[in-house]
Amino acid sequence: MGVKEASAIAAATGNGDEGARLSPFFTSGWGVFLLCTFCCLLWGSAFPCIKLGYRLFSIPAGDYGSQLLFAGVRFFLAGVMVTAFMSVRRGHFLRPRVDELPVVMLLSTFQTIVQYLCFYVGLAFAMGTTSSIITASSNFFAILLSALAFRQERLTGRKLLGCVLGFAGVVVVNLGSLGKGGFALGGEGLILISALSGGLVTCLLRRHTQEHDPVMLSGWQFMLGGLVLAGLGLALGGHLSSPGIAGVLLVLYMGFISAAAYSVMSQLLSVNAVSRIAVFRFMTPVFGFLLSALLLGEAGSIDPLRSVLALALVSAGIVVVNVAPGARGRAA
Repeated sequence: MGVKEASAIAAATGNGDEGARLSPFFTSGWGVFLLCTFCCLLWGSAFPCIKLGYRLFSIPAGDYGSQLLFAGVRFFLAGVMVTAFMSVRRGHFLRPRVDELPVVMLLSTFQTIVQYLCFYVGLAFAMGTTSSIITASSNFFAILLSALAFRQERLTGRKLLGCVLGFAGVVVVNLGSLGKGGFALGGEGLILISALSGGLVTCLLRRHTQEHDPVMLSGWQFMLGGLVLAGLGLALGGHLSSPGIAGVLLVLYMGFISAAAYSVMSQLLSVNAVSRIAVFRFMTPVFGFLLSALLLGEAGSIDPLRSVLALALVSAGIVVVNVAPGARGRAA
């Protein structure tokens, strides 16, 4: 991403007239594509990074306490990064007003606590490649909830077809594990619950970022959620071994993933329809699939034909939604 686009990201996370002047970039075709690509590349890299983190910190699959402690440290650090950076940039401490605390708590509950409690525990028992595709269902949950529950936009035939194609991809990639009895609530099932929570959060962000500072909400909900996850992890007897410099750098990068991606995505959702943003996120499972196969050595343990077909179905579903009439521009 070039200097011009990076400057737009930084400036648009400000407030007042500054953000308003740059909002056209966040609603333009190229702007949405570039910013969503940036976010999805970061999110896609999280799949292998979490599993690599389990290795570096010597966290076994059944050690839920340590998994939640690891997640809590990551998200608290992300919140500190966002809040500290924007506080320095704006020249004052970035904090929510008293009347904004319920919104912070609501977002923290679903965006960090529920979503990532399920994700971190589930990922310990599921392959990163498979999990990256299951997580794509979050996009379709967001479209369905936006239309049916939040009444933020209409559910058209094309959007429904896109949802069907996307879920077909989720089913296809899991056919092998289903046949072997490998699809379990404690693994892939938790990843699916995490995806549902993520879809709900997308709609909540669309609603609340139009009235409140998106970056403030992102930073503070991460800090609150991170503290809760870390507290749960400690209560369950979790601990983190000394990981060395590689582990420290990994945690810092994972904090950056959340700090950067969610701040930019919150800003996008404040000025775009949910369906328009959700459909671009087909890149997350693609990046997650490729990076997991490359970094975790999972390429030999999956069925290439079935995985490619699943990715094609997920991508086709999102493309179908993307070309739907009314998917462009701002939400009504």
